[in-house]
Amino acid sequence: MSEIRTVRKIVTGNATQDGAGVKLVRVIGKPDTTDFDPFLMLDAFDSTDPEDYVKGFPWHPHRGIETITYLIEGDIEHGDSLGNKGSILDGECQWMTAGSGIIHQEMPQAAPRMLGAQLWLNLPAAHKMTEPKYNGITKADIPVVEEAEGTVRVIGGNYNGMDGAMAGDHVKPLLLDVDIRSGGSWRLAVPANDTLFLYIFSGEGAFDEREKDFIAARQAVLFNPGSELKVKASPAGIRFLLMSAPPLKEPIAWGGPIVMNTKEELNLAFRELQEKTFIKHQ
Repeated sequence: MSEIRTVRKIVTGNATQDGAGVKLVRVIGKPDTTDFDPFLMLDAFDSTDPEDYVKGFPWHPHRGIETITYLIEGDIEHGDSLGNKGSILDGECQWMTAGSGIIHQEMPQAAPRMLGAQLWLNLPAAHKMTEPKYNGITKADIPVVEEAEGTVRVIGGNYNGMDGAMAGDHVKPLLLDVDIRSGGSWRLAVPANDTLFLYIFSGEGAFDEREKDFIAARQAVLFNPGSELKVKASPAGIRFLLMSAPPLKEPIAWGGPIVMNTKEELNLAFRELQEKTFIKHQ
């Protein structure tokens, strides 16, 4: 018999600015690393005013993590020290393994709406210094599963036998964009002890057995362990980004865009930035 996951925590996050002045909501961050392990950070953005985001994120380094940027709507130009460049457009995703070190920039362009999220996924200690890698995922790369109750886009992992656009080389998360119709019900079997949470883009939803306790959009919901997730959409429906993966349970030393396991590793990374020896692969 499956054990339905219950709600552990509801997180609204904090409105803030990052980069050169991009307005966003930091849904989870440094204070949440234990609860959301292996997920480090989730930034959500939703704006129809280009002044909120066009200043962008000029060139900056990363080490020890993977960054996953998913756009429902928008246009983000990007480039990196590996020589990759291009744009993330409607329904597309950028999955970047920073590994031993990468320098990149993300510059949102004016669009009718900028709607999406960026997720930071921690790398295990054994793979912190892996070779950097860039994966550009187009809309056509993401399988779309049409069901009676709604639509599931499989960004990462496997959903009901359907492989997603990415599997993950080091941590293998399940990443789904789930859109449930008005009043619909949706269930998902999951490993009982994986960390599982979701961020609601729009609509409202109820979880576990409390079908009338709707949780509104622009909030994240973290769940207790259990083998099945149950979602009930409100009359307005619900669309959310679901994230699930086994926790790493490793120490974290976090300094800005770099996340290592020890303070010594962190200090070394910043020293290498100053000495211009940070980039190991080009």
